[in-house]
Amino acid sequence: MIATIGASIAPGIALLSYFYLKDRYQTEPLHIVIKTFIFGILLVFPVMVLQYGLQEEIEFGTLGKAFIIAGLIEEFFKWFIVYYTVYKHMDFDDPYDGIVYSVAVSLGFATLENFFYLYSFGIQEALMRALLPVSSHALFGVTMGYYLGRAKFEKSASAGKLLMFYSIMIPAVLHGLYDFILLSTKNHYLWIISPFMAILWLTSLRRIRKVQNKSKMAPF
Repeated sequence: MIATIGASIAPGIALLSYFYLKDRYQTEPLHIVIKTFIFGILLVFPVMVLQYGLQEEIEFGTLGKAFIIAGLIEEFFKWFIVYYTVYKHMDFDDPYDGIVYSVAVSLGFATLENFFYLYSFGIQEALMRALLPVSSHALFGVTMGYYLGRAKFEKSASAGKLLMFYSIMIPAVLHGLYDFILLSTKNHYLWIISPFMAILWLTSLRRIRKVQNKSKMAPF
């Protein structure tokens, strides 16, 4: 059990530390980041209940399971936590902060989900879980936070609303596409999911550099 807990937590903590420490100019208060991570853990339970209830009432095909049950529901509730707990907080004072907090809630969610999976199927799955599901949640969080951070500091109200819409829908679509690949290509999914993850990593790192350059503390 101790090994399972350690293997479940380690990827989430490692990835959160990585994205937290990539804040070049002013790292966020650690207690708020930890609180957001814990909110992500707690979020698993209501999301699981809602997903189970919907699937009991409605017959979803592969597309529905991927894009609605997994993508839209999970990303919306992560967004909801970030928006209503830290978005208006005084410490959310830089575009990169959106990435830190969105990644924190996403990795909290992924960590408990990872524990349930490893507890059920064995610790031998730990490496693949770290490379795929846990990492993907972090990268969906980067995408969400990128648009949230831009929306927060956008001067145009109409552009801000559009960026806010993107902060929910683009991570939801990416998450749905990820799950659709897994559900529809079970035997050969690595041939498709590997380039998908590589593109997601490259795009996320590019977005990180972009918001860092927009920081009010960035040198001119």
